[in-house]
Amino acid sequence: MSTRQYSLFDRLLVQGEQAMRTLVPGAAQAARPSPAQHLRSDTIDDAQRQHVAGLMRINHTGEVCAQALYQGQALTARLPDIREQMEQAAAEEVDHLAWCEQRLNELGSRTSVLNPVFYGLSFGIGAVAGKISDRISLGFVAATEQLVERHLDDHLTQLPEDDLKSRAILEQMREDEIEHGSQALQAGGVVFPRPVKAAMKMMSKVMTSVTYRI
Repeated sequence: MSTRQYSLFDRLLVQGEQAMRTLVPGAAQAARPSPAQHLRSDTIDDAQRQHVAGLMRINHTGEVCAQALYQGQALTARLPDIREQMEQAAAEEVDHLAWCEQRLNELGSRTSVLNPVFYGLSFGIGAVAGKISDRISLGFVAATEQLVERHLDDHLTQLPEDDLKSRAILEQMREDEIEHGSQALQAGGVVFPRPVKAAMKMMSKVMTSVTYRI
């Protein structure tokens, strides 16, 4: 039994479909149930609710960027097994995307209107990284996941004690991101030098400060 070899055009069509599922509200469908689904509703006040919504909007946009990054890398990855790993990681990140959007809806808020912009930028970065080399591409995944882990740690400290739903979601996301980063390094990803990580951190700060409000 032969495995079908997809052309570049076929892969571009798949990428377009994935982009629509990522960016259209309600289109992302989680394979796993939300960690918050059986938890009681929170009793946070309006100011806390607004702050939590800002944090969850940041995390949702972060997952939009992750989807784009993985899809861009999968498009240009040289080795089939690396491409499959990127596509599998993107599929697992869909859960995070759906959970964050669901939580934003519960908070009476919305996702960032700038998501298409961040998707395009992240897709381009991923495609370039994949084109350079698979090891660079995997190293970029590892470095990105480390940044996300730090963001989640910070957000967990900012959540109100009564917001059990958001906390459960972010804790599961953190666990998954650590695993993805470890897998990328084990697959041969390079460890980026400090200047590169510093530049990535600066770019991340721009994204988080903007999407918290917009």
